[in-house]
Amino acid sequence: MSLGSFVRLLCLAAIWGGSFLFMRIAANTFGPAYLIELRVGFAAISLFIASLFLRKKLPFRAHSRHFFIIGLFNTALPFLLFAYAAQTLNASTLAILNSTAAIWGAVIGVVWHKTRLDAKALIGLGVGIIGVAVLVGWDAAALGKASALPIAAGIMASCCYGIATNYTKTAPSVPSFENAHGSMWAAVIIVLPLLAFIPMRQVPTEIEMSSVLALGVLCTGVAYLLYFKLVNDIGPASALSVTFLIPMFGILWGALILDEPVGWNTLLGTAMVLTGTSLVTGFSIRQLLKSNRAANAAR
Repeated sequence: MSLGSFVRLLCLAAIWGGSFLFMRIAANTFGPAYLIELRVGFAAISLFIASLFLRKKLPFRAHSRHFFIIGLFNTALPFLLFAYAAQTLNASTLAILNSTAAIWGAVIGVVWHKTRLDAKALIGLGVGIIGVAVLVGWDAAALGKASALPIAAGIMASCCYGIATNYTKTAPSVPSFENAHGSMWAAVIIVLPLLAFIPMRQVPTEIEMSSVLALGVLCTGVAYLLYFKLVNDIGPASALSVTFLIPMFGILWGALILDEPVGWNTLLGTAMVLTGTSLVTGFSIRQLLKSNRAANAAR
């Protein structure tokens, strides 16, 4: 991995880790529906502007069904669930729950594609589940009954990413940028009707409005461009390593900016979830470095 790719990887993890901070700031004022409609709306506009510069046309009609499936399970539904959870849970908790998406992807793959999990993956699954229990169990004890639904929402949001991952294995072959662009417009359409049922709670402050703008433009539009650049440069397997960095930044931003406490359960839960994820996905730093050295030698 080149220095440039490594810097982009860190920037992407910092941006995606920051998305939970911005949701935490704005969720209680905007409510889930308005927050996410503005997020995907700003993101869609950002990607549209990028498509003009890149001269990439969006074949929305030709792949509308595909875009709506991706838009639902990879964007609209998990974003809404995390926005709901962000009204109660800390940014660090949200970031750690998000990192279980790879575990969900493996579990769903067993049912969907009849893939088998070896002993190592099963151990990783158990470690990851215990890690989530350590994290959310302590939060549930601290927050009481009010935390049950938000915690369930955060877990189901990660499950949605697992569904989307498995769907893409048999989905139509669409370039990655068009996938991001088309699915974002589909998410705008999916979320729009909810605005009539889930109102905005109060007039947002400048900080809250800036957080929503950052969510859409930076954490979604720019982040997708960075991610697909990484996929092209270092491959999807290496780009997956961003999953292991997002919780670190989620915890960091929450502690620095929102003064969220970092307890033993946060650190232990994070370590166990990331260890479990690495075992389930087969990811290892040694293998990553070896594959990058091979790729550089081939060039």
